[in-house]
Amino acid sequence: MKNLLSDNKISLVACGLILSSSMMFAADTINSAFKDGKASGSLALYGEKHDYKDGVKDSGFGNGQATVAFETASFYGFNAKAEFKGNLGLGEIEKYDRDGGPDSSFANNSLMTEAYLKYAMEGFSVTAGRQAIDLEWLADYNEAIVAAITVIPDTTVVLGYTQRKAESGIDLSEDFHDINGNKGVYVLDVKYAGLESIEFNPYVYSAPDAVDFYGLKTTITTDYFGVIAHYAENSVDKNFGAANGYEDGSIGHLELNTTVADISAAVGYIKTDKDGGAAIMTIAGDNISPFDTGNRTYDPDARTIYGSLGYTVLDVELGALYGVTTYGTDDSKEKELNLTASYPITESLTAAVLYGDVNEDSADVDFKDDKYVLASVEYTF
Repeated sequence: MKNLLSDNKISLVACGLILSSSMMFAADTINSAFKDGKASGSLALYGEKHDYKDGVKDSGFGNGQATVAFETASFYGFNAKAEFKGNLGLGEIEKYDRDGGPDSSFANNSLMTEAYLKYAMEGFSVTAGRQAIDLEWLADYNEAIVAAITVIPDTTVVLGYTQRKAESGIDLSEDFHDINGNKGVYVLDVKYAGLESIEFNPYVYSAPDAVDFYGLKTTITTDYFGVIAHYAENSVDKNFGAANGYEDGSIGHLELNTTVADISAAVGYIKTDKDGGAAIMTIAGDNISPFDTGNRTYDPDARTIYGSLGYTVLDVELGALYGVTTYGTDDSKEKELNLTASYPITESLTAAVLYGDVNEDSADVDFKDDKYVLASVEYTF
């Protein structure tokens, strides 16, 4: 035992000397990684105003936001990034519309949204820490470890685990919070584009002791039209489902779209099963619902029909989306209209506005009619 301990000490000392020598040798290169890094950010002004009926008070608030980010250059395949967002309240119509109340949009006025270390080599990368993720059922900012593998031709394999997440933008800022308690969510997402104009995206998600779900999204893109066909099922843990009111469910989505000259158009249909729906699948994010609000899209027995048009004229991007969701045993309906306009004032400065009209005829909601306007001006650098 004595000799073994002595040998370990010698080995540790030797490793320490080697590491120190390496750090001294690589110091200039590390400095270069920071000097050659890239800073980015944005400054934005945002406001929203809601006009409710049925005696509900109107609401609204203003917000100013600054974002600052820095990403190092690569050093032996490693690079790091940090991003901070700061918000400033610019008034509110009613108390708690923005700040401090149970229905407020901002849980904080400052948040470190990204802080990660990444290693990348040909055909493989792994990112650990706070990072932005955009997968079918995993979005926003996550405290996660994610690996991307591209060694198979025409194929991208994403393996990941996330434990906490937050949503943060010019219109809201959450604190990072646990997903599925402290057990998190595992994901396997595969994209295969080996066939001309077709992409297959099978995936599996697992939230231990809560829910497992899997699906396949197929996207067809040609010069004249596009098709999205998507189906997913979830299997809920019995104990979790009994305690939280969830059942096994499924969702299907079909969309046809086209672009001719400067005009784009799409029609789509989304349907959930009658028992569980798909709400539990949205615990970490979602991408199916096309609406700005879409309260009922993932409810059990929800049937959504929608259509959209887009047109660009004099650099102004105009959009219109209308849909009807029928749901519940009494075939209640939620109707939503979204009208959007976006204009690039300069290459770095953009103004945007959205008008929304959500009307619901069910008696079990706090309000049945919400007409609102969201407006923003954002400068990016």
